[in-house]
This record gives sequence, C-alpha cells and structure tokens, in this order.
Amino acid sequence: MKHLVLPILLLMLGAASWAGEEDSLLFEDVPLKEMVQHPDWFKESFLDLTEDLKEAIESGKKGLVVYFGQKRCPYCRQLMEVNFKIPDIVRYTRENFDVVAIDIWSPEEVTTPEGETMSQRDYALKMGTNFTPSLVFYDADGRVALRLRGYYPPYQFRAALEYVAGGHYRREPFHVYLARGDSTLRFEAEDLVEEEFFLPPPHYLDRTRFPGERPLAVFFEQGNCHACDILHTGPLRQPAIINLFKRFDSVQLDMHSDEPVVTPDGRRTTARQWAHDLGLFYAPTLIFFDENGREIIRVDSVVHFFRLRNVLNYVLNKGYLSHPSFQLWRSEERARAR
Repeated sequence: MKHLVLPILLLMLGAASWAGEEDSLLFEDVPLKEMVQHPDWFKESFLDLTEDLKEAIESGKKGLVVYFGQKRCPYCRQLMEVNFKIPDIVRYTRENFDVVAIDIWSPEEVTTPEGETMSQRDYALKMGTNFTPSLVFYDADGRVALRLRGYYPPYQFRAALEYVAGGHYRREPFHVYLARGDSTLRFEAEDLVEEEFFLPPPHYLDRTRFPGERPLAVFFEQGNCHACDILHTGPLRQPAIINLFKRFDSVQLDMHSDEPVVTPDGRRTTARQWAHDLGLFYAPTLIFFDENGREIIRVDSVVHFFRLRNVLNYVLNKGYLSHPSFQLWRSEERARAR
C-alpha cells in the first residue's frame, strides 16, 4: 500500500506552499459583477460528449471532465483563479483529461456520454449539481468515476485528479483514498470550536420512533482544520446565520473520534464510523435531516455566507418538498425576488 500513500503524502506536504501564495478559502461569495472566464485550454466542444470522450481517449488521456458552472459564481471563479492558476494542477489536468464546460442554466442541447440528448440545464439537474462548480469525471468507458460538488482547495482538488487518473476509483471510494493521505499528517486532536446553539452530548439523534420538532443539522468537523475555523469565524459569526441555526437542532461531531452516536435512522455507531458510512472526505461537512430523519441536503465543500444562508432557508422553508433539486429551487427563488 505504500506506493498508494506516497503521492498523497507529497501532495499534502505541497499544500502549504500553494496556500502561502493565496488562501484559497478566503473570498466573498456574493454573485460576481463580471462573468467567470474559463482557461483557454478548456476544450472547444460541439457539446457531443460522446465524441469529446472518444477524442480524449484517442489522444492518450484517461477520460473527460465535465465542468458545470455559472457565469457569475464566485466559487467557480476560485476554481479558475486559484486552482487552475497552479502550474502543477494545470499540467496534470491537461495531461490526463479534456475539460468541457457546461452552463447549468443554458437551454442549448448537449449529448451526454451515455448518448442522451437534453438541454445543459436538464443535464445539470440530472447530475445533481446542487452547488457550482461541480465536476463530473468520466473514465474511458463513459462511466462516472467521481463527482465533486462545490469548490475544494487545491490539495484536495489535485488529489481528486490523481484519484481518477491513477485508476484508484476502481479499488476504493474517494474518502478512503484521501483519508490515507490525511492520516499520515494528522496531528494530535485539538478541541473543536463550539457554538452556543450546539446541543451537548450524548447525541441520541434517532427520529424513527418520534419525529423531531425541528430539522436537524449535523456538523462533521476535525481538529487542526483551517476550513472549520473559517466557518466558525466567518458565517457562524453573522447574526442572520446564527438566528437561522437557532431554528434547528444542531450537533457537532469530530469525524475522527469514537464518540458514540445514535443516527437519525436509529443505528448505534460512532462519529468516525458514521462519517465513513456517509463517505465524508471534507471538513467541515454539514448534513441536514428532516423531522423524520431523512437526509435533505449536504454541504461538503467550501461554503460562505450567501450559499449557507440559502441552504438554511431551503431546509427551513421545506423547499425540498416541491423541489428535490436545490439548484431548481434557488432559481425560482431568485426569479420571484426580481
């Protein structure tokens, strides 16, 4: 297994130098005034992804990456202006993949790698791209090897590229692959940053016998977590966000601890095992459950004020009952606000 751990270890060690140039987690998530510009090396596509994938494989690449974005998405800009400005990431991406851009609101038709023809908007809905940027990695056989929903800092994004290009997706889930690299660098656990609206342990979250009176928010975090610190010192310091969370039952779990927990569906387990069962690889991850313990939506990528506020309103207003797609609900909310 050592030959699998080493690339991730080198990657994690390199993360500090990338972050030193610009902290990829610090940005405003207000919709942009100027449109996001894609790198000029993105593939000029006629939006027949079956042909795009065929051409990628014929040119010696490992597959196709479909990028789902929005024109004024600040998270998309981070991907373009941070991750895709790092020479190593650009080189590795171009060596192993062709990248095709999809506009999640466009009515223009696209032919998917499965051979279906639909609008770009419908394709985005089908692929569950709740948060932009979303990237779907297709392997040489046209199968989905990995999905990323939202923006991830450079070292995790680079690990995702390696996970697919190296064929690791055939052997193990991404969270297992990434955790091996993380574990080599994990320091002794530190206390998590707590909030006054967090419910204290023991965490008996079972909602199968008696429904909860309020929706449930579960914060999966870890010690020595810069992104967790930014969540607590940024969005969770804003009165508007705090007041919304006061309408939830909220609990905080260390995703690497053996703290006992009873899950919303009544299983007795530990925080570590539950995080593993859920396939979590990013901290912090926020998962929202309804009063009956069914998962509504999860935020497992970088999140700031506006995106988090929208997700909280989606859950509290039960938008998921009429719109299982957060993307579609958000679109109609924006239309009504105009």
